[in-house]
Amino acid sequence: MESNKDEALKCLAIAQKHRNARNFPSAKRFCQKSLTLFSTAEAVKLLQVIEVEVQESEGSSSSSAQPAGSSSAAEAHPSAAGARQRHGAESSKAEGKAKANGDAGAGGAQKKRDYTPENVAVVERVRKCKVTEYYEILALKRDCDEAEVKKAYRKLALALHPDKNGAPGADEAFKMVSKAFQVLSDPQKRSAFDQHGSDPESRFSGMSSGSGRGSPAFSRGSFGGGGGFEGEMSPEDLFNMFFGGGGMPMNGGSFGGGPFGGPMFTATFGPGGFRTTRARTNARREQQPAAESRSIWVQLLPLFLLFAFSLLNALPNLFASTPTPDPRFAFNPSPRYNVERTTGGMHVKYHVNAAEFSGHPLAAELARNENKPGPQLQKFESNVERAYTQDLFAQCQRGLDHKQRRKDQEVGLFGIGTDWAKVRKIDEEPIDSCNKLKSLGLLN
Repeated sequence: MESNKDEALKCLAIAQKHRNARNFPSAKRFCQKSLTLFSTAEAVKLLQVIEVEVQESEGSSSSSAQPAGSSSAAEAHPSAAGARQRHGAESSKAEGKAKANGDAGAGGAQKKRDYTPENVAVVERVRKCKVTEYYEILALKRDCDEAEVKKAYRKLALALHPDKNGAPGADEAFKMVSKAFQVLSDPQKRSAFDQHGSDPESRFSGMSSGSGRGSPAFSRGSFGGGGGFEGEMSPEDLFNMFFGGGGMPMNGGSFGGGPFGGPMFTATFGPGGFRTTRARTNARREQQPAAESRSIWVQLLPLFLLFAFSLLNALPNLFASTPTPDPRFAFNPSPRYNVERTTGGMHVKYHVNAAEFSGHPLAAELARNENKPGPQLQKFESNVERAYTQDLFAQCQRGLDHKQRRKDQEVGLFGIGTDWAKVRKIDEEPIDSCNKLKSLGLLN
């Protein structure tokens, strides 16, 4: 089920970790568990590699056996002895479940696998197909959907699995089924195959690492080397690892420069087994800086517009002459403010400095108008009247507040024993500033 895919990929990563430690029984067990949860082409390929390495380790250990009195470095190593012990326990369990045609002899001969006529028929049907007849290999029609591809692959993978099918050619048939599923389960590869009728990756075959036009190639350690996994991986990282998406190369895989200027990934699964090559271009990497540059300019565009409008509004003020400030005045005479004047509207008396006022443009305007108020003088005197009335309002409010506090103090909390005549007297006390506002018609 699709819901088990993540768990299957995690088991596959753990199987690879045990394989790096050469703990093949545990690696095989986790790989089979991954196939049970969700069958993937990566798990199938990895299981093939583990099977080959198990057989190689069995042949090397039997051929290099020494007398009981001598001790070898492999036998003295505790990890190797533990691996053989675990492998022996795993082999005994497998022998209890299925009958073998022959046991391993003293000369290191490998065990034979059972097969049935049905197994032979499935292998022959797949082997009769060409390696690029992917639909025929999976026995599907060209208009099949993704679910049908997965269903057919699961069925054939179980029928051709090395543990269940020992017929001659089963391994090659299993590789053909895996390759067919790899192409048809990928929409892009399937579209390219439907269009050209050939392996979508064949155009890059023969290009190994470092074959890109003068671009230096570099190689990393394979899974069986000193590298390997350090902790668990996410399903996306595991997928990229197997198919050249930026992860580690598998079993001798390497990275290099491709013919289009991008990195190339080459991987080989097992000795003399399935080989795949994939190249990528740097088009996306080249487009990304340009897209980021455009987005920055788009974000800064409102700031540029705001700065431009502010500059346009400030230009008239930059080239205009600075206006002359109004002369200073006071409502009470003093040695500084020694010239008394009266506004033309409310007839408010105010005082200005003689020297300052005579040198102001207002004096020149009065001289031109023969001591009649002009527009500038009227504007100045309206400011004087506004300041005068604001000062009167403030004084009136302070006087009213003072009277209210005196009345509240005389009445007390509940008005018991209050001299109400004194309260009325306080209420009737005049406030000069309020009376002036009333005389000006600004207060009722």
